[in-house]
Amino acid sequence: MSVTRQSGETDGVAQLLDDPRFELMPFDSFADEMDELPAGATIAITTSPQLGLDATVEWAETAAARGFDVSPHIAARYVRDVDHLDEIARRLAEAGVTDIFVPGGDREEPIGEFDSAYALLDALDGLDHGFEEIGITGYPEGHEFLDDDTLADAMAKKVPHATYIVTQLCYDPEAVVEWVKDVRDRGVELPVEVGIPGVMKYDKLLSISRKVGVGDSVKFLKKTTGVVGFVRELVGSRGRYTPDDLVEGLAPYADDPDYDVQGLHVYTFNRTEDTESWRYGVLDE
Repeated sequence: MSVTRQSGETDGVAQLLDDPRFELMPFDSFADEMDELPAGATIAITTSPQLGLDATVEWAETAAARGFDVSPHIAARYVRDVDHLDEIARRLAEAGVTDIFVPGGDREEPIGEFDSAYALLDALDGLDHGFEEIGITGYPEGHEFLDDDTLADAMAKKVPHATYIVTQLCYDPEAVVEWVKDVRDRGVELPVEVGIPGVMKYDKLLSISRKVGVGDSVKFLKKTTGVVGFVRELVGSRGRYTPDDLVEGLAPYADDPDYDVQGLHVYTFNRTEDTESWRYGVLDE
């Protein structure tokens, strides 16, 4: 469906979509996914519960050798100890990686001595790692197991070790904007990359969303036009979600220094071809 945009909104959409960060999972399809991306694009590489950090580091080395800017996820609960962390940092440095992202990781029990992102960040400071950019996680809709005060305290501890924030997947632009405002009110000045879903079939996306704990966003997705409207949209789009409304809702803040939205972090779920086709289509409008 073609949407008429105001000039300022159009500029914001183009700014956000011009050079996003693409998140890929370190599975066998990774090589094919890279082929769909622009030369020199920034690729974030997740830590897989099934494959561990080895796959993340190996694909980071491969992608960096192909000329991509790479930001591997070094999930704290998957790192055994300081020696393991040092080995990971050394391999990434030798590959030319200067940007990493440090989440806690989705293991209930850590495999080693790091039980949180902060613990790993603190240990990383004691190593000669040379990373220029270090990202941490933000939660516009909260966390499934942690209350807001705990999240705020955790962020305050991590901020001195980081250079940017990436938000968890969210479908509601108003929720993102309010969260960024709250973060700024708490004195956090790090630039924010807003996490958005890529193009995907609705049923798959809703299933993934529930698994990663964004239930409020699922409700928002369904209530934007009411249940009947949601079903109509689902059928009319041939069951495919595109993040047009989300990007358009964020566009007015793309160039606002008070919010300092650095760009978009696209959760592709290794469906890059469809997402890139959509992105180029929007940029060509």
